[in-house]
Amino acid sequence: MSSNYDLIAQAMIERQQVLCFYQGHPRAICPAILGHTNGQERTLAFQFAGSSRTGLPPEGEWKCLDVAGMSNVELRTGKWHAGSSHRERQRCVKVVDLDVNPSSPYEPRRRVSQPDGPPTTRQKPRRLR
Repeated sequence: MSSNYDLIAQAMIERQQVLCFYQGHPRAICPAILGHTNGQERTLAFQFAGSSRTGLPPEGEWKCLDVAGMSNVELRTGKWHAGSSHRERQRCVKVVDLDVNPSSPYEPRRRVSQPDGPPTTRQKPRRLR
């Protein structure tokens, strides 16, 4: 697993926001699902700030991101943004490793504790350069 993958997993476990650059745009996201599709590390995340090639609605939107395409990844404390619920099954991540939804229908390999419960790891946020 890449260092970006590890940082995103940490953000999910500790409910921290992720700041990064993706496809040349600064983004602020809250990752909800993390895993692999066709051998590529991917995350389904709610982008609540920054920009994108297609623009970002004021209320934010769900984005499927290739983890390898993310740069300058860092974590920060802040409000967890989850957006609205999905009515359709997600297709971004085929093999789900982590899902912040405690009732995940995707059978994640690892479970993330509830936000008010103890996190499964306690590490200081790291900054990737």
